[in-house]
Amino acid sequence: MFFSSLFGLGYVQLTFSQPTTNSVQLTNTMDWIIGFIFLLIKLLVILVGLLLVAAYLVLVERKFLARLQIRYGPNRAGKFGLLQPIADTVKMMVKEDTVPEAAEHTIFKLAPAVVAFTALLMFAVVPLGSDITIGGYKIPLVITDLNVGLLFVFAMSALGVYGVALGGWASNSKYSLLGGIRGAAQMISYELSLGLSLVPIVMLARSFSLVDIVNAQVDYPFILVQPVSFVIFIISAMAESKRIPFDLPEAENELGAGYHTEYSGMRFGLFFLGEYVHMQVLGALTAVFFLGGWRGPLLPPVLWLFIKIILVSLIMIWIRATLPRLRYDQLMALGWKVLVPAALINIVITGAILLL
Repeated sequence: MFFSSLFGLGYVQLTFSQPTTNSVQLTNTMDWIIGFIFLLIKLLVILVGLLLVAAYLVLVERKFLARLQIRYGPNRAGKFGLLQPIADTVKMMVKEDTVPEAAEHTIFKLAPAVVAFTALLMFAVVPLGSDITIGGYKIPLVITDLNVGLLFVFAMSALGVYGVALGGWASNSKYSLLGGIRGAAQMISYELSLGLSLVPIVMLARSFSLVDIVNAQVDYPFILVQPVSFVIFIISAMAESKRIPFDLPEAENELGAGYHTEYSGMRFGLFFLGEYVHMQVLGALTAVFFLGGWRGPLLPPVLWLFIKIILVSLIMIWIRATLPRLRYDQLMALGWKVLVPAALINIVITGAILLL
């Protein structure tokens, strides 16, 4: 049952303690096979969707920044620059992959994959819509609905710290090491405020499951009753994803390119991919926790979730274009002296209101 639940096959019950007839065994086997096929289809659709959106989110960001800075942006590869993501992907795939001679080769090569895959895995518990029925089979529009889905998200986010820290250390470069240390300290610090900002959401939904949290917002989105949590979550999420004004781990005027200074080719591309997939994940989590998830009038649920993800991503891009980079002491002071105390006070107030 554990493995069937983990891979989204919770509606198939496998038992080995009692003998069964051939017909029942055949039915159970067919149910499992059909469920597994649907799971593979969901995995493929979500993976391809994330990669495509990540590629074109880069183009959207470059175009949006260009408009804000009164310039054109990329417009040479295809009409309106629509083929620019393909050109960038081809360039990174054929670019020479160099590894510093003094680097720890194994860890150096694995670190980008850790960053990219942990970002992709976080989407496994994000619900895309309500359940649908195909051929008599009930198909949940989520890869797996874990009853501890929120904790799974935090676990994957914590594992992503290792990719940044180990990538900086394995490069055997002072700039990369400083970037890795900065990244680890920043991500650990802001994970605390990120987690605390969601405690009131769990208190309101009475569940760690992301599906249950969306279902709890059937009457109103939680942003209306938890605006403080929303603000803390957005700021912490941007710091967690190392976006300007929180991009201290890769500050080019101080550290070259920070923890990925020594990377080139597709290994650098995996760091890049991880950042933009992480943007989508944070947009999806913002929608799930505060904006009602897939809920909305007229349009299909999946389209509503996509619109909310893009809107949150555009807000993050807008902030990048508007605010300058913080100093490192300002970054740490904001996290420990402002966001964490504000989140703790918000938890106490929410608990007191729920007890009244």
